[in-house]
Amino acid sequence: MHPAFSILFFTTLAGTGQGLLVLMALALLLGVPMASGFVLAAIGLAQALLLAGLAASFLHLGHKMRAWRAVLMWRTSWMSREVILLPAFIGLVALWWLALAAGGSLASGVLGTVWLPALVVLSALALWYCTAMIYACLRFIEEWAHPLTVVNFILIGLSAGLVLGCALASLAGEQALLRATGPWAFTVTWLAWATRRLSLRRNSLLRHKSNLQSATGIRSERLVQKSMGMSAGSFNTREFFHGASAAALRHVRWGFQLLTFGLPVLLMGWGLVNAGAWPWLLAALLQAPGLLAERWLFFAQAKHPQNLYYQTVS
Repeated sequence: MHPAFSILFFTTLAGTGQGLLVLMALALLLGVPMASGFVLAAIGLAQALLLAGLAASFLHLGHKMRAWRAVLMWRTSWMSREVILLPAFIGLVALWWLALAAGGSLASGVLGTVWLPALVVLSALALWYCTAMIYACLRFIEEWAHPLTVVNFILIGLSAGLVLGCALASLAGEQALLRATGPWAFTVTWLAWATRRLSLRRNSLLRHKSNLQSATGIRSERLVQKSMGMSAGSFNTREFFHGASAAALRHVRWGFQLLTFGLPVLLMGWGLVNAGAWPWLLAALLQAPGLLAERWLFFAQAKHPQNLYYQTVS
């Protein structure tokens, strides 16, 4: 598939914002001591990431004035459910921020400390699930049609939010939050790496059900393709194939693992021992481009069956 950069930015920005919000909500529910100004700033940053992701998603639309129609198929479409849930989630986060800002103290009021944070966590998980199921429900794209797609969306989003939250805590001197969530950031990033490697291994061993015979309708056992099925490019050749070489895919595969998981894990391990701010900040900075590269490969590695006819040339 062709990775659209608007979707790459949407899924990475929104996923990171969701992870940061889950971190802050759980920290408040567990009673981790934090300065009210830091909590409001962190929630505000997460909200900005969600809004930036929403804005990026609009760039993918051909007719932006018709975007409202995406909600009409909510009974059967995971994309429609995501379109409904994302603005609702942004509204919920805004309500939570206002409740905390108006409460005066983070330890007072059931509104700000019990059901709103819990609802934020549940809504974030539901939004991750809807986003992942947009791809996992496509049975004809076998690289995506697996429960690991959902698991990876959730764990990678959590990892990004936890690493960012720990970097912010180290920068703001919130040592209680860093001590409480630092080990979790380290562990979740390891788990995200392990499950992403499982999905990469699974995809590399796939034996696709579609082949040249099924794509062309020619049942000959010895079938060799000599052209891509047309003399010029088209929507099919642009939107369903990335155009990158196999060597480029291999480089991105190893590069994103190093930036998203490998180096951040090493830096976080050092941060847990050294208790300094710079390992956490560097881990967050390195992970940001790695997240985009990971999501690029997620799309580029998916093989649409039509490419058997339009892209493969002997």
